[in-house]
Amino acid sequence: MPPDPHIIRVVDLETTGSRAGSDGVVEIGWQDVERVDGAWRVGSERGARYVDPERPIPARTQAVHHILDADVAGAPTWLAAAPGVLRPAGRPLAALAAHRAAFERRWCRDALTGRRPWICTYKCALRLWPNEPSHANQALRYARRPEGLDHRAGLPAHRAGPDAYVTAHLLREMLREASVETLIAWTREPALLPRVTFGEHRGRRWATMSDDYLAWVLKRGGFDADVRFTARHEQATRAARQPEAAAQSLLL
Repeated sequence: MPPDPHIIRVVDLETTGSRAGSDGVVEIGWQDVERVDGAWRVGSERGARYVDPERPIPARTQAVHHILDADVAGAPTWLAAAPGVLRPAGRPLAALAAHRAAFERRWCRDALTGRRPWICTYKCALRLWPNEPSHANQALRYARRPEGLDHRAGLPAHRAGPDAYVTAHLLREMLREASVETLIAWTREPALLPRVTFGEHRGRRWATMSDDYLAWVLKRGGFDADVRFTARHEQATRAARQPEAAAQSLLL
């Protein structure tokens, strides 16, 4: 029987820092989500392996993931370890996924992934579950409580294997509400923020902000792509409502 092509591999990296040019990967974890008989489920294919970052692990990142130089001594380098995880033999992948996938993609370049599309579960969570107070991976784990997530298998946090396992369960829940194609499309756009993340209006919903405020955000420089995208999206949403509201007023 040929392998099921409907497989999404969730990956998670632990690193020496945040800059791909000067920092290296110390651990990679993965967990597959598979579509069987039309339904998505968390599969049995999962794992984690140490990676030699080819440089010392700073104390500040050891304090996050608790991986020591001695742990990665003798492990394969990133270029040796990555292909077998990102392009597994006999398991054709529909997509790769990660929470805040922009971080993983700094090291998981197209040459290693075969240009497979990505799903960012952070961006998708903002769309599907905008009312959650936090969209961090661990916060969503406890807020959404996805079916079948074994508490111990998802620990310790900030390790590649357990984090990929948790993200996979959240992704499976997302796939019950949206298609793979939709999740990929949302990933390719900037994040749609439910709340203002700066200034005196921090924490307020974008939907409650005035038209003048939206125009000010778009006119003023210095805001990142997510903020500008969210302001434009809210403007477009309001513009689309105007003809509908006018039609309803005529009926009344």
